[in-house]
Amino acid sequence: MIYQIFFKFLREPLFHFLLLGAGLFMLYSVVNGSVSVPADRIIIDETQTLRLAEQFKRTWMRQPTRQELQGLAEDYVKEEILYREARTLGLDQDDLVIRRRLRQKMEFLNADLAESLAPTDAQLQTYFDANEDRFRRPDRFSLQQVYLNPHKLAGDVKRAAAGLLARLNTDPALAADPKSLGDATMLPAQLDGVTRREVTNTFGQEFAKEIEDMPTGRWSGPYESSYGLHLVRMIEREIGGLPILAAIRPILEREWRAERSKEANERFYEALRARYEVEIRLPADSAGTTLAVR
Repeated sequence: MIYQIFFKFLREPLFHFLLLGAGLFMLYSVVNGSVSVPADRIIIDETQTLRLAEQFKRTWMRQPTRQELQGLAEDYVKEEILYREARTLGLDQDDLVIRRRLRQKMEFLNADLAESLAPTDAQLQTYFDANEDRFRRPDRFSLQQVYLNPHKLAGDVKRAAAGLLARLNTDPALAADPKSLGDATMLPAQLDGVTRREVTNTFGQEFAKEIEDMPTGRWSGPYESSYGLHLVRMIEREIGGLPILAAIRPILEREWRAERSKEANERFYEALRARYEVEIRLPADSAGTTLAVR
């Protein structure tokens, strides 16, 4: 039992983070422990200049000249001096932008540990089973439509639509170019591979309700929308459903890592928060839903 708890602790991202932090601290101490650099001294060594040169190359796709590298080094020195002086003046204190940036760095540092984890097949299957609705593919439709403006048609609108529908289904030449039929509209004459939600966004809910029952391969209707009447030819109906795990494995791994990263950050924060005594004092008039501004 003790061994099981011990090995479970070893697999915790928080343990990995603490171990990594301790290792970096020890490495820094070994490398820099014997070298004491005064606070008013700035050293740009060869390693730093090579890093500046690499950054220049990634931006400009070439190596910097010696004069350009000297300029980069001088700019780095300027940045370092202003940074140190700003900290001396306390300009980094209570700065919202700096606070948020440092928070992001801490979260990114911990998230990198989760990113390095590789899920097993069993873990992915469990995650997939628990989140099926997120990965379920919706039905998709490809269709053509001819719009009929009821305000422009004289007499029996539906009878006129029925006559045009009969011509579309009996005259191949007419059906080959339906764009020339019907009334002018900004609505698309054809939609390809759209979901029911996209159909609803384009034609409205009343039209979308009929889409499941529209026959495939021939013209049918008329169907009402918020704009008027439509004759429709359902070109193709692609039934959705749940894909197999292998087909979406890269997506699953990405989502799994994102969730593990979020959990690791939450555990990491809770462990850090436990080290602090936190006291939150709200204004006396905060019992309501809003605070009075004085």
